[in-house]
Amino acid sequence: MNRCKIPTNALTFIALCTVAATLFSVDAAAQADVPRPQTQNESMVGGRTFPIGTLRGKFMVTSAPDVELDGHADRLAPGARIRSEQNMLVMAGAIVGQKYLVNYTRDAAGLLREVWILTPSEATASRESLNKPFLNIWPFTSNDTVNTQ
Repeated sequence: MNRCKIPTNALTFIALCTVAATLFSVDAAAQADVPRPQTQNESMVGGRTFPIGTLRGKFMVTSAPDVELDGHADRLAPGARIRSEQNMLVMAGAIVGQKYLVNYTRDAAGLLREVWILTPSEATASRESLNKPFLNIWPFTSNDTVNTQ
């Protein structure tokens, strides 16, 4: 007793898979042509590439996880990463009391999530987020943070 028409169902399934594969490949090719915003100004002067929405400020660890950012008390997030000028991880306790010019990002709770200590060449590049504050939901700083030490 043959209840299912196997050849017809198999051919229909193969045809649907072929149509779906061609549709998804067209969408992937169309997405590759979309221009991406360029906000990593530091990479143009030989520096690192930072995420979109990265802010700049003056940073000093008072006693981990408490920090001072642009003269205001702030706090590091649990698991926050501080990267040195050589892009190596730095423990917050190792840099207590030292002032640095940094780029930083915040997490959803508003705590500092990632901090990058800038090299002199990266410090000369202007941050696009400083000129366009509406792209960020957190307070931004002025561009007078070039000389910190």
